[in-house]
Amino acid sequence: MSEDKKSKGGLEIKEWLQSALIAIILAFIIKMFLFDFVMVQGSSMFPTLEQGDRLIVNKIGYTIGEPDYGDIVILSYSQSVEYVKRVIGKGGDTIEVKNDVVYRNGEPLTEDYINKEKYDDFAKVTVPEGTYFVMGDNRANSSDSRFASLGFVKKDAIDGKVIFRIWPFNEVGTV
Repeated sequence: MSEDKKSKGGLEIKEWLQSALIAIILAFIIKMFLFDFVMVQGSSMFPTLEQGDRLIVNKIGYTIGEPDYGDIVILSYSQSVEYVKRVIGKGGDTIEVKNDVVYRNGEPLTEDYINKEKYDDFAKVTVPEGTYFVMGDNRANSSDSRFASLGFVKKDAIDGKVIFRIWPFNEVGTV
């Protein structure tokens, strides 16, 4: 083999390694700061989301903006536990549940997305400033802001907004 072919082959390998390294670094930056992929575990968001659904999460949106009513968000409370919930209230809002209806600031919410199973009433509370009140769509089977184990959610506990379902294929699309 001639010297030209050897040096050309070495140069080609070097270019491939550089390209692979750049791709790995870009993937890391995208996953850490821009988007993430999560898999739904549990039934707290049924019927909107089901066990095994794969979702794309926008992580940068809340860096420059705020969660809004109805947003489906990913919450991190430890290294191993993430929750998927819907934003129901923001700081200063009053939230109450009576007869399977959620009231925000005294007005009943129209929630066509929830599981119609009966769930418990919840006494009126005021959401502290800088926090959010979140609930699962499967109200009878959801650990959410109604319970001390989760409570009011600080903004820094919200990893991002669910923007797209990528699995199962027959339900691919915005959430």
